[in-house]
Formats: sequence, C-alpha cells, structure tokens
Amino acid sequence: MDRFDQLILAAIQDNNRLTAEALSHIAGLSPDACRKRLTRLRAQGYVDADIAMLNPEKLGRGLMLIVEVTLHSERAEDIDRFRRRMVEAPEVMQCYYVTGNADFIVILTARDMPDFEAFTRRHFFDEENITRFRTSVVMNRVKTGFSLPILPDADTEGDGT
Repeated sequence: MDRFDQLILAAIQDNNRLTAEALSHIAGLSPDACRKRLTRLRAQGYVDADIAMLNPEKLGRGLMLIVEVTLHSERAEDIDRFRRRMVEAPEVMQCYYVTGNADFIVILTARDMPDFEAFTRRHFFDEENITRFRTSVVMNRVKTGFSLPILPDADTEGDGT
C-alpha cells in the first residue's frame, strides 16, 4: 500500500460513493488508475463493506442503547449461541466479544423503552446463560461511523526520498 492507496481509502471512508473522477482529484491519479486501485484494495480485503448510515430518528428508532452482557458460562458453544442470537436480532447494530467486566458489548436501537424491554425479555431474561446485563442509554450521538485513521506509508515519510 502506498500513499495513493491511503488517500483513496481515506476518501471513501467519508463518502464511498465518490466517482473515479472525484477520487482522481483527491489522489492525483487518473480516474482509471483510481478505479483499478480501488478494485484491487477491495479484492485484497481492505474494504469490509460499503454501507449507508441511516438516521435512526427518521426511522422511528431514536432510542440507542449500549448493553454490557455477562455470561454465566463461557464455553465455546455458549458463546457461539449468544453470538448467533445477536447476529440474527435486527435491533442489534453492533456486538463485540470483549475482555474486562463484561463478555459482550451490544449496541442496539429501539423505538422506545417498552420496545427495549421486549428485546431484553426475548434475548436476555429468556437466556439462562446470561448472569447480568447493564444498560446505558445514549443521550446524544456525539460521533458515529466506522472510519479508521489511515497511517502514512513509512517508505514515503520522513526520509526525504
């Protein structure tokens, strides 16, 4: 990966609908070169997904919650069962298997508190392997997204060559 690849990846993180022509102005390459590089970067797995970030309030899902879930048993089959349940739940936006005080961090959305309560009954209270869960209600989405810092290429930085 060189500086041009880094510029292209940084640009599409902000707007993955940029045309090859727009990328060419950002990267300083021809549109065809940008198109080929982006195709290669996708094929090499640098791009996990091209997604649209929707406005939850406009869709009637204005309540966002962050839930720490602690399992009673951490046997592989128990962890896998919980993972599958979270993947299958459309309310779950993100789910992370973590170290620390909890086993999982779940970020989900609900229409309102009764909707969230129904979710907890289906997915937490009815699951015998959940020891506890602790919920934080998001008051304000300060920053959302999945952008990563694109590190400068070590070969092009600092040595003047």
